[in-house]
Amino acid sequence: MARAAGAQSEIELAFSGLGQLCAPMLDRIDRLPEPQRDALRTAFGLAAGAAPDRLLVGLAALGLLSDAAGEEPLVCLVDDAQWLDQASAQALAFVARRLVAESVALIFAVREPSGGEQNFAGLAQLSVGGLGEGGCASIVGIGDQVAAGSTGARSDRGRDPRQSLWRCWSCRGG
Repeated sequence: MARAAGAQSEIELAFSGLGQLCAPMLDRIDRLPEPQRDALRTAFGLAAGAAPDRLLVGLAALGLLSDAAGEEPLVCLVDDAQWLDQASAQALAFVARRLVAESVALIFAVREPSGGEQNFAGLAQLSVGGLGEGGCASIVGIGDQVAAGSTGARSDRGRDPRQSLWRCWSCRGG
């Protein structure tokens, strides 16, 4: 599994999100064709040069992910995709649209539609609403049981599920 998370503070840093996702695979960079390899190295600040061609960066990212998936299927999770820098969002959407026979799944998670995800238009979407208090309590209970190594009764009956270490995203601040 490969992961990246958009960050509001990095939204102006070109290719920061893509670099985060691809960092664990950079040992494979020499397997890419030279123009793609050079573009990716420049994009990630590993080599000096003018701003790289975004098509070459997208092709390089596709090649890198495909190469990694040649050994075992690869799931890439990009959380807070609404805060990805524009260059990363474009490159990852480019990759997602070209995955055909590769064993790669790209999942882009956005908190709420905000317009920042327009780069992902045309990709399959699944909207998941908040769980509410009952759903959150169920998830917290399962998490607590797993953490305790138990499948029996919950030891936290009567406790506010939002106080658990196993927090549910929909419970934040609620």
